[in-house]
Amino acid sequence: MNQEQLAKVAKGQGFIAALDQSGGSTPKALKLYGIEESAYSGEAQMFDLVHAMRARIVTSPAFSGQRVLGAILFEMTMDREFGGLPAAEYLWKKKGVVPFLKVDKGLAAAADGVQLMKPNPGLDELLKRARAKGIFGTKMRSVIDEANQKGIDAVLDQQFEVGLQIFNAGLMPIIEPEVSIKSPDKAKIEDLLVAGLLKRLDALPAGTSVMLKLTLPEVAGKFDALVKHPKVTRVVALSGGYSRADSNAILAKNKGVIASFSRALTEGLTAQMSDAEFDKALDAAIESIYQASLT
Repeated sequence: MNQEQLAKVAKGQGFIAALDQSGGSTPKALKLYGIEESAYSGEAQMFDLVHAMRARIVTSPAFSGQRVLGAILFEMTMDREFGGLPAAEYLWKKKGVVPFLKVDKGLAAAADGVQLMKPNPGLDELLKRARAKGIFGTKMRSVIDEANQKGIDAVLDQQFEVGLQIFNAGLMPIIEPEVSIKSPDKAKIEDLLVAGLLKRLDALPAGTSVMLKLTLPEVAGKFDALVKHPKVTRVVALSGGYSRADSNAILAKNKGVIASFSRALTEGLTAQMSDAEFDKALDAAIESIYQASLT
């Protein structure tokens, strides 16, 4: 594991940009960016357009390691280039931004109030490719909709099992059990989730560490024990559908937690903007999320 990158992620001031929209979420991301589905035909064109959007973000002068600690990439993005260099190499060598990779294959059907990750038999090979390309860490997402102990245990057991596999492959795992912001049981889910996380963190082998990516909590300070846990490198928060303004306001109340926003980062950016307009809007977005991540 790259120790310079580890130090930056663990102790640096800033946030992690989530640029990992995959097949299912890409049309929505493009629509918010001002590109309707009628503007492209087929997946190849769709992924070319979303890569152009991501490239515009990371090559902007507003986007650098001074405020952005890391960026999470989609697998196809890892295999492409930014500014004439392989994506991960560009992020680290040109921008000082630590590269992460989304490694899950999407969500399984709902059961027991949750959605587990789909099976991922090719993970070991993907992790080898990722390391060879200069990726530092990974991210994988599950979803919790109900305060169902059985379902929450299943999510956490799966996340920690795969997380250990990733750590043993030499990469830093970001464990992401997302809690739906639409759930009427959100606060209760978070009680169960924190208890389950602490139990599994305590059981990790000596020398193991993980990152946690969690939905912004209902109660400020809910993640304090996780932030302080010796086996947690960093706790980051997803926006989960909250607006940027709301996300920043909630985040600022949670000391030690930093942002890892996707939609809240790109909110208001459009393909129709001039480069000057785009850079100005992106700079304002990055600054607001950076400031909220400092508390």
